[in-house]
Amino acid sequence: MNGPFKKLSEEKVFKDPVHRYIHVRDELIWKLVGTREFQRLRRVRQLGTTYVTFHGAEHTRFNHSLGVYEIMRRMVETIEEKENWDPEERLVCLSAALLHDVGHGPFSHSFEKVFHTDHEHWTREIILGNTEVNRVLKEISDAFPQKVADVIGKTYDNKLVISLISSQIDADRMDYLQRDAFYTGVSYGHFDMERILRVMRPTEDQAVFKYSGMHAVEDYIMSRYQMYWQVYFHPVTRSAEVILSKILHRAKHLYEAGYEFKDEPRHFKSLFSGSITLEDYLKLDEAVIMYYFQMWQEEDDPILKDLCDRFMDRRLFKYVECDPSTQMKIWPELLQLFKEADIDPSYYLVIDSSSDLPYDFYRGGEDEERLPIHLLMPGGELRELSRKSDVVEAISGKKRTDHKLYFPKDFLEDESTHKEIKQRIKTLLMTQGG
Repeated sequence: MNGPFKKLSEEKVFKDPVHRYIHVRDELIWKLVGTREFQRLRRVRQLGTTYVTFHGAEHTRFNHSLGVYEIMRRMVETIEEKENWDPEERLVCLSAALLHDVGHGPFSHSFEKVFHTDHEHWTREIILGNTEVNRVLKEISDAFPQKVADVIGKTYDNKLVISLISSQIDADRMDYLQRDAFYTGVSYGHFDMERILRVMRPTEDQAVFKYSGMHAVEDYIMSRYQMYWQVYFHPVTRSAEVILSKILHRAKHLYEAGYEFKDEPRHFKSLFSGSITLEDYLKLDEAVIMYYFQMWQEEDDPILKDLCDRFMDRRLFKYVECDPSTQMKIWPELLQLFKEADIDPSYYLVIDSSSDLPYDFYRGGEDEERLPIHLLMPGGELRELSRKSDVVEAISGKKRTDHKLYFPKDFLEDESTHKEIKQRIKTLLMTQGG
């Protein structure tokens, strides 16, 4: 498995604000970091539109991917001398950790929803396709790229390896919680990772944790819960995401309708037509997207121009809390009133929902990605975390969901036209907001 790659003659380090140092000792990892596909991640933010809410959130997928690699390196060092660990899996783990997000597009999840793409699909395409990443991996062996892709695709035959990078407590989550907390400046997201790594033990199917370290695992679960509701689902960030997605929808609609753009959106052509190639995809980053948004501020189409103005200048939609049962009753009237006020509801009236399941225990027949976290008891038996932790039991299996209705408040406050209609809209929205 080690192939032609040896240890570097001198260890390379990246100075990191979260882990202090990221250590690279393998020639394979050093060469992967230098590939064009991995370097592209410097131009893709980790948290999409979150920077409009938390101005420090400018960190990238590059930062995060190096962090996940470093946690995986520490995990492997912790468990490599213990039972159930195959030393031949070391480079597979490190490579999968480093490359797990290499397929992310600009503004990540918002982008995926509009164009029905999947970053994990593109990650596997990059690993297996005609790329620098693939050529470096193949220097280990012809089969090595497929092994790495299988780990990321959760089809690898060693389930322990998969669990280290994709489970309810893994290298990916442990990095992004700490990193996102650091860059957003919030007090949530912090937990004792060193303690968690010290009590980690490998089994045939997954890593488990000594009972003596249960409180560190509890802290991790609660940190994740708080980060989702205080940072990832922040309503201002979601407003920016709504506008971002509407810009992309509008541009796609105009392109399909034969609209003549002043600046032809050539980077989007294959996306709009649904025939995007890997080479086209790799040319997309956030600098490219922001270039077009700036150019579209000069377009003749009033909707595209307005939405781009809003995004670039941070003039976001306002929101009210939305009760789905009430919303269903007033929704038809709201749609009609928006049309009568000459405000296109397709772009200016949006319901956005967020939900999170902070921890779950496995239920037969459901998604096996939610394998439970197990504690290794002093007697050697395993116990599912929520059976021993009152804190985790309180939130286990409980999905929290909220709904918000986004709209352009400035349009409604402009009473130079359709004054009575806009007043009626505001009255209806007030009933939603309680």
